[in-house]
Amino acid sequence: MKAFNIMVVRMAAAAALIAVAGAAAAQQAYPNKPIRMTTPYAPGGSTTILARMVAQKLTESWGQQVIVENRPGGNTVIGTESLAKSAPDGYTIMLTSNIHVINPNLFPNLPYDPVRDFAPIGTVSRIEFVLVVHPSVPANTLQEFIALAKSSPGKLNYATSGSGGAGHLATEMFSVMTGVKMQHIPYKGGGAALIDLIGGQVDLGFAVPLEFTPHIKSGKLRALAISGEARLPSLPDVPTFTEAGLPGLDIAFWQGILAPAGTPKAIIDKLSAELARILAMPDIREKLVFQGVQPYINTPEQFASLIKADLAKFAKLIKTANIRLEN
Repeated sequence: MKAFNIMVVRMAAAAALIAVAGAAAAQQAYPNKPIRMTTPYAPGGSTTILARMVAQKLTESWGQQVIVENRPGGNTVIGTESLAKSAPDGYTIMLTSNIHVINPNLFPNLPYDPVRDFAPIGTVSRIEFVLVVHPSVPANTLQEFIALAKSSPGKLNYATSGSGGAGHLATEMFSVMTGVKMQHIPYKGGGAALIDLIGGQVDLGFAVPLEFTPHIKSGKLRALAISGEARLPSLPDVPTFTEAGLPGLDIAFWQGILAPAGTPKAIIDKLSAELARILAMPDIREKLVFQGVQPYINTPEQFASLIKADLAKFAKLIKTANIRLEN
């Protein structure tokens, strides 16, 4: 009986070793089939543009197609919940933004936990915000715009990619700091908001330069100021808010890639290393900087710390600004 028990133990140990070896081999072979990179936004916005740039480079590097899939809705909740429920095998990842740490402070009953249910891979970019107006708005400087908005409280309206998004928070912070009152017009994605802004259906927008730069250069939109410590090389004539007389408006927008919780560390590390390599490529850096985007590389551990820190940061901001979601 003792010999039999020893044999059973040895067989179980061998099976465990085989399973571990099989898992290790699968991870070493990763990727051996197409990868799906989702984004919880509608097509046309800055996140989709960035996702396609990264996906193309991953496809070229690994010889496996990386397919970008937009899954908008619910202020990004639908797409994010879908990722949380995906198989943790590295074949479904998501490019998202700091809406990931904003939503938990606005929705008390999210169908996922922003920390526990995800495995951070790394950030991709850090973006400042630019305030633009339609050319029909009679203001050529930030101070002229503030005076105009104060003279007609609630008359001007602003477009965002959705209630509770980073653009919404940036605009609300601007309103609190200046004392202006404006009407919020939320859209289902940055692309739709941009179309109506260019068309003059809304007066202004507060979003990332990646979306606005071509239209600023063409004269379809007028830029008044940009956040951050320095002017952007792609928009050298646009002053910072500090230069324009409004210091302290500090709300950066990051974008990063997540996987479902439980994704093997070897796969996370491989994705992270490849992402860092892509972001260091001269052509990618040039494209990002031209559009007003700063390549932002960090490790999975650093990204995890950023998520936790920003959860607390936005909780304080939302409470201070008394931000409420609109129906």
